[in-house]
Amino acid sequence: MSSCLIPEEAEAAAQQKRILNCKQVDVNQLMPLKYHWAWEHYLNGCHNNWMPSEVPMQKDIELWKSNRLSNDERLVIMRNLGFFSTAESLVGNNIVLAIFKHLTNAEARQYLLRQAFEEAVHTHTFHYIVESLSLDQREVFDMYNAVNSIHAKDAFEMKLTEEVMQEGFTTDTPEGVQTFLKNLIGFYIIMEGIFFYSGFVMILSFHRKNIMTGIGEQFQYILRDESIHLNFGIDLINTIKEENPEVWTPEFKDQIIDMVKEAVELEIQYAADCLPNGILGLNAALFRDYVGYIADRRLERIGLKPQYNTANPFPWMSEVMDLDKEKNFFETRVTQYQSGAALVW
Repeated sequence: MSSCLIPEEAEAAAQQKRILNCKQVDVNQLMPLKYHWAWEHYLNGCHNNWMPSEVPMQKDIELWKSNRLSNDERLVIMRNLGFFSTAESLVGNNIVLAIFKHLTNAEARQYLLRQAFEEAVHTHTFHYIVESLSLDQREVFDMYNAVNSIHAKDAFEMKLTEEVMQEGFTTDTPEGVQTFLKNLIGFYIIMEGIFFYSGFVMILSFHRKNIMTGIGEQFQYILRDESIHLNFGIDLINTIKEENPEVWTPEFKDQIIDMVKEAVELEIQYAADCLPNGILGLNAALFRDYVGYIADRRLERIGLKPQYNTANPFPWMSEVMDLDKEKNFFETRVTQYQSGAALVW
């Protein structure tokens, strides 16, 4: 007797899938898809394959060894290398150790596998940059211990991982779902959607002025990856909300807003540490407006009210992310690098 499902049965099986706490469907049952958005994010990620070692660094090496960069410019580059080098590994650890275990949906897990690989590539990127510029590896990768603002951001995120990894943690209760949502919001909305973006502005400001273009090109690759991570995370958070509406209480929404506000203050302090003096048209005061602006955009996308109502002082970043300008996003090899069809954001 055939075990194949007829179309109606297959559709019924797909509809039994749930992001969390699915007991009816095998966790490895990829087809038929229910969450098509998760599969689309997976495909989009696959279209953006890259490796850092393919980006030439000779011009960056020559400039770094010269006396043409000011101490303030070098500080910005070093601080961002120090933050990103550990932050990317924290995101990867959270995926593998905290998130993957509790998502009971195969297409969402498929994306997580892709994202975990990308986090490894990003960590590889900072090793490649450090090695290329002959920087002190210990200084860069241990900066989370030496710079208070970097340590504070990392500690903020690690606490969320620890909560989900505690023995006996489960999403079987509303409280467990809320804790899990805090983790997802902390990593997708805050880490990848807020904490990373100040660094993108700083490094891409160099790139726009044709300074340290090898590092800038790699940050462009990372920014495109992160935009997909952010969109996946938002879809994931909103799906969990939809399937567990009882957890999205007024009190819980206030907790999330408080989390974001705390993160915004941490990021403003980080910007001040990176920019004690103005460079390239950047200063710490501008980042207070910018971080508030992007925090509001992230809050809106998970159904929460804006808190800052500040203007975007870096409109060129919106142009970088503009779908209509995709062909201009990368100035060198990146536009030609995608495999398969054009990436749709």
